[in-house]
Amino acid sequence: MSLSSPFLQRLNELYQSFIKFDATQCDRIKRYRNIEPESALFLAMQIRIQQSKRILEIGTSTGYSTLWLADAAQVTGGQVTTVEIDEKRTQQAKEYAKELQVDDVIDFWVGDAQQFLENSQQKYDFILLDAERDAYLNYWKYLQNMIENQGGVLIVDNVISHSAEVKSFITEVKQDQRFITTTLPIGAGLFIVTFKN
Repeated sequence: MSLSSPFLQRLNELYQSFIKFDATQCDRIKRYRNIEPESALFLAMQIRIQQSKRILEIGTSTGYSTLWLADAAQVTGGQVTTVEIDEKRTQQAKEYAKELQVDDVIDFWVGDAQQFLENSQQKYDFILLDAERDAYLNYWKYLQNMIENQGGVLIVDNVISHSAEVKSFITEVKQDQRFITTTLPIGAGLFIVTFKN
């Protein structure tokens, strides 16, 4: 059953272990930097509300958010494609997905997100961007063409906690008259982008 007590309990255990790991790492790149539970829950609800079928995550890390997305995708009959440059982290994420029996709806893609975006022809109902923030402006060139015109959404994490790092990206998106945007004070801050029409 979706979001069962054992599933949520295991997610909580994983989150706590990831937080402990991050606290021991001085180098930011070595940290897992997973999304906050309240943000993950919001994303999972959003997928259900939209009945999203084609879901893209940029920045798998160890798969905490991926598990939430995949559980929701099982409910909507959707499929999650998740992109991560670090093979070791992807392997970890795969193991958790298998353990929690959501691996059947996840397509793990290992490699540079820029490369993935450049080569993708797919439109997505739901896109989560949670990767290296200095690359977001470059990603936007491709992402704007990948958001499904009817009801598709792009959600970007860490826009309040790291507002300076995403400022130019957000300014660029807001200048595009085709989209409406808002920032929600959930977790580290979620920036929501969707087409006006």
